[in-house]
Amino acid sequence: MKPFISTKFYGVINYAGAILLIASPWLFGFAQYGGATLFMPLIIGWLQLIMAIFSDNPYGFIKVFPMQMHNCLDVLTGSFLLCLPWTYNFSSMVFWPHFLFGALFCVAGIFVHKSPFLTKATPSLPEAGITSIDSHDGRLNH
Repeated sequence: MKPFISTKFYGVINYAGAILLIASPWLFGFAQYGGATLFMPLIIGWLQLIMAIFSDNPYGFIKVFPMQMHNCLDVLTGSFLLCLPWTYNFSSMVFWPHFLFGALFCVAGIFVHKSPFLTKATPSLPEAGITSIDSHDGRLNH
């Protein structure tokens, strides 16, 4: 399967998803439950926002994190958020916001262009004794 989400749309998804995830306890009315129900969306939302700011996508302000790392962390945090209501046993109270935001981050991390999950790895080149795939992107050239 080929990636179908552009990196520009991925940047918009990251910022919008992170801000909505941070606000979700109050938007969807489950802030009164407290515990993991409240704090995990806040923690993961702030993590997503920080990653979006530091990511190497068109809307990243400080381009430090490579897209591949951001995609892997999106899938990891998204899958954790997706399973959270059943892991912490609050699915009888609320589960749709956690499930939908987790699915959003998983799908976005997998199906974006330059994702390590669907793009073929480029051959690595040794530079200064270190093998790196970044040499193809021109990041290590002087």
